[in-house]
Amino acid sequence: MLEAMEGPASTRGGGVAGVAPAAQALEEHVRSFERAFGRGGSVRAFFSPGRVNLMGAHLDYNGGPVMPMAIDRGTFLAVRERSDDQVRLRSTSEEGEFRFHLASPPASRAGRWSDYPSGVIRGLAVRGAGRGLEILFGGNLPVGAGLSSSASICVGTAFALDRVWDLGLGPHERVQAALDAERGFVGVLCGIMDPYAVGLARPGHLLWLDCKDASWEHLPIDPGVARVAVADTLVRRELAQGAFNQRVEEASLAFRGLRRHAPEATCLRDVGLEVLERHGGDLEPTLRARATHVLHEVRRTFQAREALLAGDLPSFGRRMLESHASLRDLYDVSVPELDCLVESAAAESGVLGARLTGAGFGGCAVILLERGAEPALDRVRERFARRFGREPRIELFGGDSGPRELATSES
Repeated sequence: MLEAMEGPASTRGGGVAGVAPAAQALEEHVRSFERAFGRGGSVRAFFSPGRVNLMGAHLDYNGGPVMPMAIDRGTFLAVRERSDDQVRLRSTSEEGEFRFHLASPPASRAGRWSDYPSGVIRGLAVRGAGRGLEILFGGNLPVGAGLSSSASICVGTAFALDRVWDLGLGPHERVQAALDAERGFVGVLCGIMDPYAVGLARPGHLLWLDCKDASWEHLPIDPGVARVAVADTLVRRELAQGAFNQRVEEASLAFRGLRRHAPEATCLRDVGLEVLERHGGDLEPTLRARATHVLHEVRRTFQAREALLAGDLPSFGRRMLESHASLRDLYDVSVPELDCLVESAAAESGVLGARLTGAGFGGCAVILLERGAEPALDRVRERFARRFGREPRIELFGGDSGPRELATSES
């Protein structure tokens, strides 16, 4: 059997998807690998979590602080070395196979899911790896939901290559390899939050990450007191990359406009609120709105940190609700489905806070609630279904310990 891994809990009827279903799913993934690539040789299995961000929205590429948590749901990788230098990549969610040779890796992206692991392999192959690989990707993390499936894949690939090729990488080097692949090969103008949240995970903690200098620490959040739920709108974000890159550009333009009044600033996070109040009127209205969100979100995130350290979860939750309103009204990255989830959750007793998570434009909302208030999530689901004619997927998640190898029955 594979190493046991705690799974997510469903809110429907109180059922729990626990250790056995997760282990069974990973065993099935190894069997799927053998069906795809054939039996024989040593097949190694790996898991890489996704993440949910509770505070600090659209701050990572603006040099601000963020507070993500790795979740106990993610990407499965089954890997086998070859005798030559060919790489073969498959996914359980898509037909087809992507192939290349380590001696001539892809020079540009293909516009497919395989770009993410290909970018990591391309970057790490220069370290002297000589043998090709067969890799099957799968898992239980919805793609395009805002739970960082891309970082889960990239960090998971870096971890697996480190183990299989015996590269001797540390956690930060694996995180950097993932980040280089997304930025340099796939072309997403992402910040550092997602790979850090996946690669430096600790159960029962949020990761406090200052994206200006990459300093970080783990902040405890007691799962015996509070639960974290993720509500998936089922609105996918496949076409949102252009809109995300536009927000990055708008934030950059806002910084350029304000930097003349704050010459010591190195990123938008460094610009003081007093500078915005005095000179924000010089910016085009859209750029002023983007800067207003970023600078107030920085302050809110520090306030949320202090509330968490003081054990004041209601105050932490209020900062989450304020964050969502700002993302909706100033950063323009919400959609009606996300607003419905957040407003419905906020109306329930026992719900501490809620906000969209990830880049927005669809995907998921994160809900922080008191332990024992889980029935409120069924009412959130019902209100959403009445309005949109379909049920959102709402699940409770625990934390996760980060990427790891799992022992198979063949080990």
